[in-house]
Amino acid sequence: MLTAACLLILANAAQLCAQKVKGSDTCLPLVQKEAENYMRGNSKNSVTVIGGGSGVGFSALIEGSTDMSMASRKIKFEEKNKLREGGKSVKEVVMAYDALAVIVNPSNQVSKLTREQLEGIFTGKITNWKQVGGANLAIVPYSRETSSGTYEFFKEHVLRNKNYKNGIMSMPATGAIVQSVSQTPGAIGYVGLAYLNRKVKAVSVSYDKGKHYVAPSVANAKNKTYPVVRPLFLYYTLNMKNKVTPFINYVLSPVGQRIVSQVGYIPLSAKK
Repeated sequence: MLTAACLLILANAAQLCAQKVKGSDTCLPLVQKEAENYMRGNSKNSVTVIGGGSGVGFSALIEGSTDMSMASRKIKFEEKNKLREGGKSVKEVVMAYDALAVIVNPSNQVSKLTREQLEGIFTGKITNWKQVGGANLAIVPYSRETSSGTYEFFKEHVLRNKNYKNGIMSMPATGAIVQSVSQTPGAIGYVGLAYLNRKVKAVSVSYDKGKHYVAPSVANAKNKTYPVVRPLFLYYTLNMKNKVTPFINYVLSPVGQRIVSQVGYIPLSAKK
């Protein structure tokens, strides 16, 4: 019969092998696939991956309820400061890159938009598709919630830090945006590249006032012609370094980076 001390040792050992990653919905399909493949070759290790948004992941890291946070934006000063107040130092790892795609319903005849038009749509200045060359149909913009790194990236890099329109439809997950846009003729939204499917249509984007339009794709992100590309991150506190390093090394390895391409994102080598 095992003594209480032995049971405690076994429980601690099991805990050391179990890891939790929480955060960005953009990163979710990638990190889930990485974890599945990692666990096949490391049967004694388990990696649980949970979405919810970059902000949710950072909050969990601050609380100590996750071993790593995954994020589609950089950690904020106040988040890093809260970790410092708790006596923790944080480490940032870039694991891949993503092209942020603007999507509309497949029935929509509009196939290209300038950054300025996107700004007008999501800030509420443009309200009908006929204003941008489409049908006489009300525009229904969908956004991620404020805890999302994608919400903040889109606001900073596409809206140039202007506020989203009042009453914009905020979705709790990226998959919910894809579903809503696929079911609503006048809808528009934005998602990570890996979420594109045949139920929605990706729009080409111009950042030079309509001179050149580029479609969101892995190839166009690699050749640097698509303008809305961002890094995807893993964060951990240094006290967790020994625990999380094997999985991070796997993600950064040639095998892990092949998975990045398979999922539909851009591997690190493509950005060098």
